[in-house]
Amino acid sequence: MDYAAGLTILHKRHKVNFSCGNFSISPIPTIWNKIIGHLLRAYLTVLLLLLVIFGSIAGYLYIRFSALAGIDLKPPPVTVAASVSRQESWESYLDAVGTVKAVRGVELTSEENGEIIRINFESGGRVEQGQLMVVLNDKVEQAEVQSRKATLELAGLLFEKDKKLVQQKSISQTQYDRTKADRERAQAQLAEAEARLANKHIRAPFSGVTGISKVAVGDYISPGTVITTLQDLSELEIDFTLPSQTTALLKPGLDIELRVAAYPEKSFHASLFALDSKVDPDTRNITVRAKINEGEGLLPGMFAKLRVATGVLHDLVTVPQTAVTYSLSGNTVFVIEQNEQGELIANPAVVTVGETRNERISILSGLGPETKVVTAGQNKMYRDARIVIDEKVKF
Repeated sequence: MDYAAGLTILHKRHKVNFSCGNFSISPIPTIWNKIIGHLLRAYLTVLLLLLVIFGSIAGYLYIRFSALAGIDLKPPPVTVAASVSRQESWESYLDAVGTVKAVRGVELTSEENGEIIRINFESGGRVEQGQLMVVLNDKVEQAEVQSRKATLELAGLLFEKDKKLVQQKSISQTQYDRTKADRERAQAQLAEAEARLANKHIRAPFSGVTGISKVAVGDYISPGTVITTLQDLSELEIDFTLPSQTTALLKPGLDIELRVAAYPEKSFHASLFALDSKVDPDTRNITVRAKINEGEGLLPGMFAKLRVATGVLHDLVTVPQTAVTYSLSGNTVFVIEQNEQGELIANPAVVTVGETRNERISILSGLGPETKVVTAGQNKMYRDARIVIDEKVKF
């Protein structure tokens, strides 16, 4: 290809004008200018789209948050029930446990050996004082009594005979005294035989109710063998112990309330009437005995919980039992107050609690009298919680 042909191709492809050995570029854009232009237009388009999208989002969020800014986001007031703490005078009590017993209660036993030939009582039945309950084989004792009676009769005849003779001076005074002594010895021997015979007949020492019979006809018993128990249920008492430091508070006549598991809904009353004369040196406790006033239904041996009224009054702050919230970190009561806006709010107060009586609990510290407290609805409470009091609502 010659030089002229090459210039012609350059002119056709790249629009280059050649003149007198010099060349000049045409004002028409080159390929690179076109590419850059397309890229710039694309970037501008994307940028505009992004501005439109983010602007729309920003506008939406602005409108949304503007609307939310006017809404009250505080939690609604909690509906609760309330009461007022009050100061009361409570009588101090001493708590104890004891065992019920009968004033007259024994285990019937025999003083003699022998075979049981008759039983005259029913298990759990009532017997009267002096009633014959058990008879042992007494044939030997009866025969001995008859023998002693005969001996006494003979001694009596000899005494009467010698009495006349001594008056007539027919015998000596010594003979008369010997006859008199023989008669008295015979009387004593008869009394001894009758006593042994009586021991074969076991009688009720007092009126009462028998227990379960532990023997049967034909059994051979020895002295000390328990036949049955006998309890006079008309008079009951109870023994219990208290710390020795409470002795100054104890005096006869104090009222005692006692409860037993057999009658959980019923309370019995007793009166203190005796203190032991010494304190147990091992336990430092003193034994106290009280007489049960009306013990119908109680049985000897029953375990009882007692509360001794000392008569000493103490001033205490009390609230309904439901006002106290119990936890391992401390017992709390929600106290009702007013905030700066005049709204009712509740805040927890840590308290020390005492005993409970008649559905009210004593507050030893942490709360004063005439303080309004929440009594129901505490499970929804938190610090500075707004509340609405409604006593009609049941929780």
